[in-house]
This record gives sequence, structure tokens and C-alpha cells, in this order.
Amino acid sequence: MSSFYQEIAKQHHDLVILPEKKLIHQFIDDLFVILFSNTSKSLESEATIKYKFNQLEKQFDELVLDFSPKSDQKQQTKNFFEAIPKLHKKALNDAVTIFTKDPAAKSLEEVLYSYPGFFAIAVYRFSHQLWEQDLKLLARTISEYAHIKTSIEIHPGAQIGKDFAIDHGTGIVIGETTIIGDNVQIYQGVTLGALSVKKDEAFIKRHPTIEDNVIIYANSTILGGQTTVGKDSIIGGNVWLTYTIPSNSVVYHKNEIKIRDNNPFPAPIFYSI
Repeated sequence: MSSFYQEIAKQHHDLVILPEKKLIHQFIDDLFVILFSNTSKSLESEATIKYKFNQLEKQFDELVLDFSPKSDQKQQTKNFFEAIPKLHKKALNDAVTIFTKDPAAKSLEEVLYSYPGFFAIAVYRFSHQLWEQDLKLLARTISEYAHIKTSIEIHPGAQIGKDFAIDHGTGIVIGETTIIGDNVQIYQGVTLGALSVKKDEAFIKRHPTIEDNVIIYANSTILGGQTTVGKDSIIGGNVWLTYTIPSNSVVYHKNEIKIRDNNPFPAPIFYSI
């Protein structure tokens, strides 16, 4: 075992030392309590909000130190916190969109407080900002926190427009080079993925483009960097799509069910689904 212990010790010596993931998770939780939860009357005070944000900046300073050169630390924190008002507005618009589209949602508070789809989208908004700031490992760690909590995986490198809605959400995968337009709605089990996973394709567009006003129903799979779903289209459940479709298309998976009765010579009945 001695050689194994030496191997593990060398591994720790060679790898970059990173903060415990729970510190990153706590930062996201603290940020979301301020931005999206209404759990304390104290948050109705402007002075309290300012104090809380000062504390958050200190937390972020400590985190970003492990992901960025020390000379960049303060600028990275400044850039991120200056982007928060814009990101907050986008996330709130997403929540309103979810509330508007989902008949099961009884209030905006319900969406903000308990919807996994909203949490995953909002975390994406913040992790994408960090991805754009070239804090890619931190962005990935934050996006994986949402994945752990919701079973929804949105890569922080994806480009997603405004008024994005996820209904239910379990099992959704949105790849790194996916482009999604405005007012798109996605249901559980949808994969926006690559046609292949070759390492030499790491720097090309591997994932599809979804244009404005598209609905993608449950368990559909859309693959390929050259695949585009045209605007105002509907993709039905369980569709497998690897080619571009034009605007205003409807794509659906068709099954036939044959039912027989006890008649020795029954006439089959066909139902198209």
C-alpha cells in the first residue's frame, strides 16, 4: 500500500488546490435567498440588502482567488457583481414565463420558491456569466450544483435567450455549444446533444440551434451542431432529430396500436398516435 499512498500524495501535489464545493454551494444558496426568496422581513430593508451584498462580495473574493490569478481577483468580482442586476432581471422574466405557461403554477412565489426548472435556469444565468469571464471551472462547479439538486444539466457555455421555460425538467441535458432563442419551452427528458463525442471536436459547434418560440416535448432528442429547429416549431414527445427543420414545422413520433377481440376473424382496428 505504501506505493499507492505515495501515488495519491503526488496526485495532491500536482493538482491545483480548490475550495471545498460546499463553500461554492453556500454562496449560490445565499445569493438566491436575497434575489429570489421571501423568507425574512429583514430583507425588506435597503440597508440590509446592501450589507448582505457586501458579505457576498467577500465570499466571492475568497472563491475566485482559487480560480483566477490574484491580480485579477478584484476585477473578476467587480465584473460579476455589476452583471447581477441584468442576470436577476433575466431570471425573473424566466420565472414569469414559467408561471404564464404552466397551468399547475398557482403563483409566481411558487415558481421562485419550489420549481426545479426555475432554479436550474437561474443558476445557468449566473454560471454563464462566469463562463464568459473565463472562470470556467467555477462556472462548471456552479452548474453541477443545479444538476445535483434538480437532475437538469445545462452547460454554462450554452447560449440561451430570454423568457426560457422548463416544465418538470428531470433528465434534461443541454450541451455546451447549444444555442437557444427567445421564448423557448422544454419538457422533461429532452436532450440537446452532439452526434459524436470525439475529443478533436472540442472546439467546434457540436450541439443544435433552437430558434425562437419553439416547444420541445418530453424525451425528445435533438443532435448535431448543424441541426437547427426553425422558429415557431413544435417537436413532439420521443422524437429523434438529427437534421434541420424549417420554421413552423411540427415533428412527431407515430405509433400504431392494433387491437383484436375474441372473434376468430376480427377486423383489426388501427389508432394513430
